[in-house]
Formats: sequence, C-alpha cells, structure tokens
Amino acid sequence: MRQSMSPRRKTRKAEPPHVHFSRFVALDFETADYGRDSACAVGVVVVENGRIVRQFSGLIRPPRRCFRFTWLHGIGWEDVADKPDFGELWAEIAPLFEGADFIAAHNAAFDRGVLDECCNRHGRKPPDARYLCTMRLARNLWDIRPTRLSDVCGRFGIDLQHHDAASDALACAKIVLRAEGSGVPEAAFLKTGRKRIAV
Repeated sequence: MRQSMSPRRKTRKAEPPHVHFSRFVALDFETADYGRDSACAVGVVVVENGRIVRQFSGLIRPPRRCFRFTWLHGIGWEDVADKPDFGELWAEIAPLFEGADFIAAHNAAFDRGVLDECCNRHGRKPPDARYLCTMRLARNLWDIRPTRLSDVCGRFGIDLQHHDAASDALACAKIVLRAEGSGVPEAAFLKTGRKRIAV
C-alpha cells in the first residue's frame, strides 16, 4: 500500500547576519607601481555614530622612483619626492584607526594588502581590525552590478573624483553610512586570515 506523501514545506531562507557599528575608518590608497609597498597617496575618513568626524589625505614618497600608474591617478615622482615616506606618515595616521569596529575600503583586499606591505617594509604594526569591502557590500545588500566605485556612487548620487585617495575614501564612508540603519551583512567582510607581519 502506497503511503501518501505530504507536500514539502518551503523553507524560508534565513536572513544573513548583520553587523552593527558605531565607529569605522574608510581607507583608500593609490600606488606608484605593481608592488603593494608602493603607496603614493592615502585617504582616511573617520566616522563615529553616523557622522564624519575626521578626514586626512596626503602624498607618500614610495620606495622606488618608477611610477607605472600616473596615467590613472595623475601622481608622479616629482609630486612626492619631498613628501614623507610611509614610515614617517604612519605615526600621524595610526591613531585614527584606534577603536574602529572595522576598516572599510572598496575592493578592500587591495587596500589591506597595501597597508600590510607598507607596514611590513617600515617595521610598523598594521591595525588589528576587520575589513569591510564596500564592493561586497554593494552586491550583498543592494545587488548593484557592476560594482566599480563609480557605479556604486552613481547609484546613490555620491560625488566622486575617482582615483583621488581623499575622494575615494570619502565616497567609501558614505556608502557604508547608507547601510547604517540595517547594519552591514557579514558576507561583506573579508576573511580574517592574513600574513604575519614582522614588527
């Protein structure tokens, strides 16, 4: 005798866990060449309780005179020859990262790699913080594709001077603030595994 099969119940897809935050730092680097240690500009934006409270940007003298990406960001050796190297600049910007719930960057794996390599070269310790990728955030929370920074900014009407470190970091901060009400999905964070940095 055949037993009647009860209809399958549709299981609702669980909502992804979200992370709420009160303080974060948005970060953007421009590099001179293909080496991650070749930062030539940095933009940092500090956000506390939904408000931008501090902005910093500056040029950096990289360890090599060769510039491969001047065509992209407009920076050449002549612009940075008399600027501080990363080790000198880090003393000024390191305090900005203290107490941050996370560091946000667009394509955060790149900026994390630049910060880690620059710290490694100059014997500095990078911030012990999670990284939120606003590229992943745009895909997971709003289903924005493509997810170049210019695409996401265009969607929300955020002013952008692309590949200017100060403008990119500010735009990144504003994207994260768009998610403030609901929190950011866990899927937007990078995995925490990273190379051990000698200090």
